[in-house]
Amino acid sequence: MSQQHYATAPASTSAKAQRSDWWRDAVIYQVYPRSFADSNGDGMGDLEGVRTRLPYLRDLGVDAVWLSPFYASPQADAGYDVADYRAVDPMFGNLLDADALIRDARALGLRTIVDLVPNHSSDQHEWFKRAVAEGPGSPLRDRYHFRPGKGANGELPPNDWESIFGGPAWTRVADGEWYLHLFAPEQPDFNWDHPAVGDEFRSILRFWLDMGVDGFRIDVAHGLVKAEGLPDLGSHDQVKLLGNDVMPFFDQDGVHEIYRQWRLILDEYSGERIFVAEAWTPTIERTANYVRPDELHQAFNFQYLSTAWDAEELREVIDRTLEAMRPVGAPATWVLSNHDVTRHATRFANPPGLGTQIRTAGDRELGLRRARAATLLMLALPGSAYIYQGEELGLPDVVDLADEVRQDPAYFRGAGQDGFRDGCRVPIPWTREGSSYGFGAGGSWLPQPSEWAELSVEAQTGDPDSTLELYRTALAVRRAQPDLGAGDAVEWLRAPEGVLAFRRGEFVCVANTGRESVTIPAYGRLLLASAEVAEVDGEAKLPADTTVWWTTA
Repeated sequence: MSQQHYATAPASTSAKAQRSDWWRDAVIYQVYPRSFADSNGDGMGDLEGVRTRLPYLRDLGVDAVWLSPFYASPQADAGYDVADYRAVDPMFGNLLDADALIRDARALGLRTIVDLVPNHSSDQHEWFKRAVAEGPGSPLRDRYHFRPGKGANGELPPNDWESIFGGPAWTRVADGEWYLHLFAPEQPDFNWDHPAVGDEFRSILRFWLDMGVDGFRIDVAHGLVKAEGLPDLGSHDQVKLLGNDVMPFFDQDGVHEIYRQWRLILDEYSGERIFVAEAWTPTIERTANYVRPDELHQAFNFQYLSTAWDAEELREVIDRTLEAMRPVGAPATWVLSNHDVTRHATRFANPPGLGTQIRTAGDRELGLRRARAATLLMLALPGSAYIYQGEELGLPDVVDLADEVRQDPAYFRGAGQDGFRDGCRVPIPWTREGSSYGFGAGGSWLPQPSEWAELSVEAQTGDPDSTLELYRTALAVRRAQPDLGAGDAVEWLRAPEGVLAFRRGEFVCVANTGRESVTIPAYGRLLLASAEVAEVDGEAKLPADTTVWWTTA
């Protein structure tokens, strides 16, 4: 007989969900505000749009919402160039809108995490504008990294560092000095050796904590401290070294003292507020340094995100992650997609790497099938998980955007990152019809493909075979199952080549990453599967690229 691949969704509340250390097994949903929902029809998402869609997130079953930057900004890098950390950019609304969003989220049982960008500011930040205007010797220049150039007339950059977006990491100002920017020239790096920088960010933390946020996702958490003397790296292909080696501008040990100071502030507030680190490090073991008991709470597991859909590779990174986090008592934090990488429904269609090109409808189907299976695997692992908006709809990257609509600064610099981040930032579809499929009344800032009508929330709601209903059911089952969520270990089970199988108490997860169906024991009552599974006489035929959940209870 054929077994339906959805069990009846259990109630969405449980004793486990009421634990105080909510962040250890939280499912956190990333909202990219400009692409989530547009309330005023200007083609750009905003905070009021997010607020109106909060019930959707509650019903999806997530625990918290992480908002990408909405601060006052010239938008040279989609808001990651902040001009005022205590103001909302008018394109997103105002501080009253932020306050209403936080309050409404709390009333719905959702926590709110906001982005914090401490590595760099906008070049339109008052500090930087004054530093440039006052010229060499200005004390304000010490809050950034201004240096004289090399060469007979200072015409060469102070060192050989390269921007993550391509090209030199230095820009020269009219008076001849150079300033450091590890990202776009509009994003000058702060000098965290200067006490005023630390004072300012401790004040910014308190401002938003007093507003009621439940935590902060720290952008470029690994980048704040630079090696003394800003030494040359000695390489001219530096982007390929990112995440593979300790570099003089990333993952310096001095960042940890900053976070110890920040943790003291967070602990002044009730309600278990948290820090989440975006920390690209050479190893999972170095990532664990950021989540020691007196520092941050979570750190994104980019090694897991970068792993291919391959059983052997996945098992290795899962084991290494759990082993690295266990000594520091932190939860593993799993993630498959975000606003900076190719969506996994596209990535898994191209097994050799992180490419963005999907060639055929068959590729799209393969990518989605693997993405669904990968999601159930991720949600079964011990710890916390992050969902990027639209992945619950099975959205792929949009790879055929015209040059004139793109806004990713890395795309125009022509080196560094691949420059295709716009493809994962296209506004999500809510309805089958309309100028932007329900995103807003005035179109969308990036064009949406016509086929997204059938990927919309409206089209998928109530369809038991849809990816949206898979996510809704998976999150409900995860919340109800006592053996899912927090923890630091899995019990691996024997399985055929290409298959991952593990037990957590009375829960069993099996994922077939291979290209052929396999026959395995039926481990109990089927809870959920990413594709149809047939069970006969105590055995289950598990198709390729499929994950299944059982309970032995």
